[in-house]
Amino acid sequence: MAFKHITSRDNPVFKQLRKLLDQSRERKKTASTLLEGVHLIEAYYQTYGEPRLLIIPEGHSTVEATGLIQQLSDVDTMLLPTLMFAELAPVASSSGVMALVDIPEPALPEHVDFALLIEDIQDPGNLGSMLRTAAAAGVQVAYLSKGCTDAWSPKALRGGQGAQFVLPVVEAVDAIEVVNAFAGNTLALTMQGDSLYQQSLREPVLFAVGNEGAGISAALQSAVSTCITIPMAHQGTLALESLNAAAATAVALFECQRQRLLAD
Repeated sequence: MAFKHITSRDNPVFKQLRKLLDQSRERKKTASTLLEGVHLIEAYYQTYGEPRLLIIPEGHSTVEATGLIQQLSDVDTMLLPTLMFAELAPVASSSGVMALVDIPEPALPEHVDFALLIEDIQDPGNLGSMLRTAAAAGVQVAYLSKGCTDAWSPKALRGGQGAQFVLPVVEAVDAIEVVNAFAGNTLALTMQGDSLYQQSLREPVLFAVGNEGAGISAALQSAVSTCITIPMAHQGTLALESLNAAAATAVALFECQRQRLLAD
């Protein structure tokens, strides 16, 4: 293990880490990103092995972080002053450990019968939450349109809580091409359409969900098999006009899981 104590913001490694924190282009160019916190680093380690670099602050880390650092004692480690570490940590109350890791290539299943297509989601926390839900519901692959926020940003990773390590995520897809190529039913979650609960979801299905404000584009609505909606109490009330995109995704995906469990 190499151990470095960095105290200057002009250090090239620190400057590179700052770029990875702030720039999607840099993450894509280097195929690497930053993880914050014990849970995310452990989830990565269990799936892909050791990170490339550990980053820790001067002073005390949490008991859990200290245990993880000891477990990964062979990994190169960078020690930073508290304020410099805080510049990298995406949260104010960090557990006291970060890691530089390689972004994995998605391992796609040979046959996909449960997929999620996300169009133009802008908020990284929303995206992470949707991927976390998809992984929990048994989705086999998540497709992200070219207009989506970066799935590997620190905020999206924190929202996903490890979902990106178990759910194949394919970024920058052409949404229409994905729909046309899918061998099964394709359903778009919209404000108006057939009820979700009237759909048979036991056969291969792809759910499409759209942007937080604009919803699914007209072109994608035209491409899918069916536009569906989630019935709500007080339907049509302006204050309840729509569910949050992440909440609507959760309802739809777990309805699919429910039907499939009942069929087993």
